[in-house]
Amino acid sequence: MDIKNEKLGLVIPSHVAVILDGNGRWAKKRHMPRTYGHKAGADTVEKILLAADEIGIKYLTVYAFSTENWKRDVEEVSTIMNILRVYLRSCATKSMKNNVRCRVIGKRDKLSKDIIEEIEYLENTTKNNTGLNFTIALNYGGRDEITRAVQKLAREVKEGRLNPEDITEQMISDNLDTFELPDPDLLIRTSGEERLSNYLPWQLAYTEFYFTDCLWPDFDKDELLAAVKKYNQRERRFGGVLK
Repeated sequence: MDIKNEKLGLVIPSHVAVILDGNGRWAKKRHMPRTYGHKAGADTVEKILLAADEIGIKYLTVYAFSTENWKRDVEEVSTIMNILRVYLRSCATKSMKNNVRCRVIGKRDKLSKDIIEEIEYLENTTKNNTGLNFTIALNYGGRDEITRAVQKLAREVKEGRLNPEDITEQMISDNLDTFELPDPDLLIRTSGEERLSNYLPWQLAYTEFYFTDCLWPDFDKDELLAAVKKYNQRERRFGGVLK
């Protein structure tokens, strides 16, 4: 449910999903390696977490690493994983300080054992926090997520515990990685690209999209507010007609 921020005079989307794009191009513009951009991008996530909480966003979900990102250069992937190792542990400390609850969605089978342990530590440490809900999509792919949900339901059918004709949209939603989260109200993608890149395809069915040329490391509170202001200009009909 959207909430009105009286001070800003804006309706604040409850759940904002973000595709963090442009780290490599940001670094290239500065004649630095792509990995320099990923480190700057991780710092920006921390700043936007605070800004989102400050203006009243209740759920923030970011696309950190996709199932397709393994195709990148081995050195770049290795550096990203090292950045994640440091980030996940610091995230736990900062989230406890700021009452943030953290979740990580996506497949964990390709992640190293120590990263999985950091994820579990982060989730367990923050599970009772009651503030902003922060979700990191890590080794995540939307089609993979839907496939895994369908496989769960198919096993129930095979075992005779479920009839195929009884499967509903809600059942599929309940078997996705995001089963605890409301669908996003607003999707933000940085760097000028205008595609979903296999990010939350089921959940984004009625989400408002906002695309900006701003590269992710340059994204700040003002940029976030610009997206929210544009969101306030949209008419959300969910397939119906406004009266």
